[in-house]
Amino acid sequence: MDMEWSFATAEALVAALRAGAVTSVELTDAAIARIERDDEAINAVCVPDFERARAAAHRADRARAGGGDRPLLGVPVTVKESYDMAGLPTTWGMPQYRDFVPVEDAVQVSRLRAAGAVVLGKTNVPLGLQDIQSFNEIYGTTNNPWDRGRTSGGSSGGSAAALASGFGALSIGSDLAGSLRTPAHFCGVYAHKPTLGLVPTRGMAAPPAPPWPVDLDLAVAGPMARSARDLELLLEVMAGPDPLTFGKAYGLALPPARHERLGDFRVLVVDGHPFMPTGSAVRAGVERVAEALVAGGARVERHSPLLPDLGEAARLYMQLLFSGSVARFPVEAYERLRVRAAGLSVEDGSLHAARLRAMVFSHRDWLEVTARRELHRHLWRECFAEFDVVVCPITPTPAFAHDHDPDLLGRRIDVDGVECAYFDQLVWAGVATMPGLPATAVPAGCSSEGLPVGVQLVGPMFEDRTPLRLAGLLEERVGGFAAPG
Repeated sequence: MDMEWSFATAEALVAALRAGAVTSVELTDAAIARIERDDEAINAVCVPDFERARAAAHRADRARAGGGDRPLLGVPVTVKESYDMAGLPTTWGMPQYRDFVPVEDAVQVSRLRAAGAVVLGKTNVPLGLQDIQSFNEIYGTTNNPWDRGRTSGGSSGGSAAALASGFGALSIGSDLAGSLRTPAHFCGVYAHKPTLGLVPTRGMAAPPAPPWPVDLDLAVAGPMARSARDLELLLEVMAGPDPLTFGKAYGLALPPARHERLGDFRVLVVDGHPFMPTGSAVRAGVERVAEALVAGGARVERHSPLLPDLGEAARLYMQLLFSGSVARFPVEAYERLRVRAAGLSVEDGSLHAARLRAMVFSHRDWLEVTARRELHRHLWRECFAEFDVVVCPITPTPAFAHDHDPDLLGRRIDVDGVECAYFDQLVWAGVATMPGLPATAVPAGCSSEGLPVGVQLVGPMFEDRTPLRLAGLLEERVGGFAAPG
């Protein structure tokens, strides 16, 4: 049972459940057994909920026996720790909230349950969701299933590691700085960062905030899976207005994919960034995807004047990201940042300077940056009149070794022998996040060290089905998920 179903897609599990080839209780028991056997080494599922999962599986089987059918009825899944689940702690990895237990489910957890999913538990995150790795004082470190000495990514690193390890068929995460896409890239699975505002996030707020609808500016909730079609299946469940904000309006009202055949796609491939070198392993992954596109008859371009300025986009993204991330810092911490920012040279145009200045932005400063963001959104609309999808890296390297240096701004990352600032690698995440575009992370083979490499397919705003469709077509040619050896 374990080997037969642990790495099956959700689509395959739904078909098997409908055909009576397996029961939800059998799938759930097998998933729990696998977690209990293997997760000590990976540490992906930080808050198990096995008793309630087994009860939900029994209910799913009874519902199906009575003729019931829902999109995910009986399918075992996991949920990122940052989502509220009634009766379980929501800590965001912050020790002071280890005993914070919400009394109601986040809207996305409610939608999972309404779709019939069986929730196995919650997956690990970094402290405050503010790292490209997943470790914290409460739950410890999540390891990469391909190499336990390396990170699984963050902040949805527990979810990606769970999927790669066969702990459930689907997971839900969130993305502000590549938090869906980077773990997918590091662990060899799929993820989709939806268009900003498409998927409600109520009930995914840092404790002890109440579960009210909030405008997160850059952040989105999104699906993670082991296949492109599963991403679409889960997005159908997750998307649609929050009824607290828009009444009873519900559902996914998105246009169809622009094309169904690979040969009809118009694709811009980009693998270089003005602020960050791209490692050879990631370049090779981008090239594998480009070659598959060409072989399939797609129109592929490597350069276009329509591509918005990636350098300015990176600065805008860092400013929006870091101005928001420190907005609730204590006054004394803000004052220390203000002094550091004042010491910068006026000629310093580095991303480090952009981040530091943004941490002490005035509201006027922030409004000026958001105005520039609107210009970039317009430029992207013009770009997507000529192209359907932009293919580019997610980060410049495969998964890197664990680095728990508490000085995040002082950390460094090695890109083929070139030392770079740790947070500079976020420039690729910002390509889609800053303007709010949808982006699908897809596996693109492995590095020479046997580590997964992914790329992202960036699509037009509210045309999420277009990069998702291309992801499915590429899965057939490049190869999709493969279980760690």
